[in-house]
Formats: sequence, structure tokens, C-alpha cells
Amino acid sequence: MKKWCYPKISTTPPKKWSSALNIHPIILHILWQRGFQSLTELEKFLSPKLQYLAPLEEWNGLCKAIQLLTQSALKKEPFLIWGDYDVDGVTGATVIREVLTFHDIPTYVHLPNRQKEGYGINIPVLNSIVEKQKSKVLLTVDCGISDVQPIARAKELGLITVIADHHLPPNKLPEADAICNPRIGKNPSPHLAGVGIAFFLMAGLNIELSKHSGKSIDIRSVLDLVALGTLADMAKITDQNRILIKNGLLKIKEANRLGIAELKVSSGFSIKAPLSTGQVVFSLAPKINAAGRLGSPYNAHELLFTRLKDCATEKAEQLTAMNNQRRIEEANIFEEAVNQAKQQSHKQGLVLYGKNWHQGVIGIVASRVTEIIPKPTLIICFDNNKLKGSGRSVANFDLHAALSTCKDLFIAFGGHKQAAGFTLLPENLTELQNRFNTLVHDFFGDAPIIQNLNIDMPLPFEHATNFTILKNIELLQPFGIGNPEPVFSSLPLEVKQVKVFGKQKEHIQLLVMEEKSKITISAKGWRLANQIAHINQGDKIQLAYTVGINTYKGITSIEITIKDLVKI
Repeated sequence: MKKWCYPKISTTPPKKWSSALNIHPIILHILWQRGFQSLTELEKFLSPKLQYLAPLEEWNGLCKAIQLLTQSALKKEPFLIWGDYDVDGVTGATVIREVLTFHDIPTYVHLPNRQKEGYGINIPVLNSIVEKQKSKVLLTVDCGISDVQPIARAKELGLITVIADHHLPPNKLPEADAICNPRIGKNPSPHLAGVGIAFFLMAGLNIELSKHSGKSIDIRSVLDLVALGTLADMAKITDQNRILIKNGLLKIKEANRLGIAELKVSSGFSIKAPLSTGQVVFSLAPKINAAGRLGSPYNAHELLFTRLKDCATEKAEQLTAMNNQRRIEEANIFEEAVNQAKQQSHKQGLVLYGKNWHQGVIGIVASRVTEIIPKPTLIICFDNNKLKGSGRSVANFDLHAALSTCKDLFIAFGGHKQAAGFTLLPENLTELQNRFNTLVHDFFGDAPIIQNLNIDMPLPFEHATNFTILKNIELLQPFGIGNPEPVFSSLPLEVKQVKVFGKQKEHIQLLVMEEKSKITISAKGWRLANQIAHINQGDKIQLAYTVGINTYKGITSIEITIKDLVKI
């Protein structure tokens, strides 16, 4: 049970705006309640064209970086691209390699092995690569902003150093030749992912190089990578990101990139199928992530970069197999973690530990645990004489701030309000468990932690089954952080049928009838079977739900998804 929160804005939009924007009044009402209160804002939101992207000169540090990279590129100096093992880092590195390769710039991509190197720039590996590849330029993507010593070493080796990173900057910045980070200085948006920064950087470099060569890559061709990386990194889908993702999803639909086409097929979609943000995040992205979690991120990089059909097919099959393995490991760890959490039911802050848990999936497990047990949770595993952990928060508990008070226990840590990662010595585990529980208890007290659920408005079933309204709701896509899918509350309903399904009977399906209109419709609750197992046929309830149009094998239907419910 969650706390249902309705908008508190008492004003209403001018009725004529609905006609001016050619949208249903319900859609206008939702956007107005979400803070879009000028026609210009609404038009840009509903039609996020590429022409609305901010000029390159408005991004702090970008023009300097473009100038430096152009100078080296014109001299054909070898580039070393240092990315990351997650989707953002892999797609960012692929965007850069694609543009540099088009312009015939010698390029070497390094994506760290998660288990052997960890995150960021590894000095011994850097030394080795520079010696073998004779690199003259180091360009990071999705990393580097905290690598003070590695960047200093790169400078000692004579490299031009450019950092393209979006993570929170430390107090002391690396002494790179140029830094592009939307969280530093004045920028059009602070929410770009690493691949988003790579896009703007390569767009500028492409323009400059085309002045000399007379050839220019269609920079729109990499927007599929930008959308994939940005969505997977859970960046806010607002401002510049909304434009990039909206247009990138169109490229994913076209699937002109062989790797994207093969990913779609391996995920059960037709090659030219349009995908929602959820389908990208939960079907495509996990396969890319699986490469870095359980194997080598190069498999994912080559899948996205290759122009060979056989290679794309092979890599997609490899990643699908890795992801299946990841899902098995995740399920086993999740079960063990939930059992531990139940044994710690008296605690408000959970610190769960398994020596043999795989560090590549503990972040996913932390997210899943907080879904069913609404408590800030840290999941920890053993790795090479150290412990590595990943945490997720709930409600308005600032996880990063809490862990900052425990920084004396950590070898390293970082993150933000809702998620964090850290490394510590085994002897500090018990102290972390005690301190973390105290911090959470001091914040929430003894009462059960109740998550807020934002409800946009009540919506009777006569509107929820209206295809004109449903098509209008699609105008609000892409959905995600910063632009959540609209959640509605129902009128009083009667439960006509209850059914659980799934391999572990973890999902639930209700057939419900609206008492006023007598409209009967099916609603599904994903992974909610345990939480709402007390619901029986004949019960009177009210739903919090999302609604959309689902097309499967050519058959179109209305899909209602349960977010929460209450007995009445």
C-alpha cells in the first residue's frame, strides 16, 4: 500500500489551448498539472524536434574540447577512447568510434573489464595501451571526472586529454586539457548521460572536420545509440534528453544498424517494430549490460559497431545467452537477499551480504528488493579480498548523503540520492550494517516506510477505453525519470475474477467491473501477486493504474497495469 498523492495546482489551463495544440483536454490537464503553463513550452514538449537542441557553444567546455580534438584529428594522431562497461559507456564509445572512423582517424577503444579493472582509468593498463598503440589523444566517455592521478599520468605520457563525463565532479578536478561535464558550470541541461555528451562533442568535431575534408557523417545516424545509452542510464527524460530520446527511438524503429536489428529480433520484436522506453530499458539494454556484467563489454561494442550481418547475429546470440545467465544468477541472489531481509524485518535500513553473489547483478537485485520491501537497501558481495556494494533508496531518503557520513568505512564510494556504489574492507561490514540502520531509523522512525505514488488525475473507464484519448497519451512519450507515464485512479470497482501467473506465480491479473458504468476490463499487476494476495472475487477496490494500447501479433488491445490498489 502506497500513499496516493494528487497534484496541488488549483488553476486550470485555457480551454482554447486544447484546440490550438490539437490534443484532448485530459492531456492538456495532465501537462498543466506537471508545470507546462505556456503554449511555447507545450509545443516544444509535444514536438521535440532536433532543431530545439542547444547550440554547441552553450555547453561549458565543449568548444575547447572540439578545437583540441580537431587539431589532433587533422594530423591523424591516434585516439584512445576510454569508455565504461555499462550501456552508457559502451554506446558513448561506439558513437565516438563511428564518427572518428568515418573521418579516417586512427582509433583504439578500451572498455574496462568490470572484474579485473573496475571503473575508471587504470594506470597500468593506460601505460600498456599507449605504448602499444602510440596514442596521442585520450578521450574518456562516461568516466574520468574523478581520475585525478590517471589523467596526470596521461599528461606525463604526452597525451592530449579530454574528459566527457556526466558524473558528479569531486572537489578537485583532474587537470585535463578540456572537460565536458553538464554538471560543471552553466549548461542547457545538467542531465545528459555520457553518450549524450559524446553526441554533442562528435557533432561539433564532425562539423569542423567536414570543413577540411568536404565529407560529413549524418550525425542523426547515431541517435539510436544515444537513446539506448541515455535510457539505460536512467537519465531524466527532460529538456535535451527528451529530444535526443524521442528522435533516437525513431532510429531504433528503423533499425538500420545491424546490431540494433539483431537485438530487436533476439528480444522477440520484429525488426521494424516501434519500441517504447520500457521495451528498450527492459529488453534491449539488459543484453548490452550483460556483456559488461558477466563477460567482456567488447562483445556489446562490436555488436553495435559492426557492418557485418554474420557478426551482428553472432554477437546478439552471445549477449542473449549471457543475459539469460545473468537472469538466473539474479533470481538466485534475489531469493537469498529477500530471505535475509525477512530475517532483518526489525531493521529500517537493510545491508544484505552474500560472499558468492556476483557483483555484476547486485545493483539489479537491490532495485528489486526495494520494490517489494520498501526500505533503503545495500547489497554486498566479496571481491578479491574486498567487499563491493550497490545500494538503492526509497521515498525521499538521500542515499548518497547517508553514505557520505560513513565514508571513513569506504575505500571508495559514489552515487546520488537514489542509488550508490561503494567498496570497503570486510572488517567494516558489521559497522556499516549498524550505522546504516541507525541512519535510516533516525530519518523514518519506527513506523513502516510508505512510498508515495503520484496520481495525475481520476480517470473513469469510459475514458480509459477511449482510443482517441489513449493515442493522445502516447504523445507524452517517451516515459521515464522526469517524465513518468501518467498514473490514474479509478472509480469504485468490483473484482469479478482473480488469477496469478508467471513461472513463480509472481504476477496477478484481475477482471474488474466499474460499478457506475458496468464497464468490465482486465488489469495486470507485474510482480504484485504477493503484495495483493489478499484480494478476492467480490471485493470492492479502487485502482491506481496506467493505461495504453498494446499490439501483439497484429491484435490491438487496451492494457491496464496496476500500480497499487486499496480495498473500499
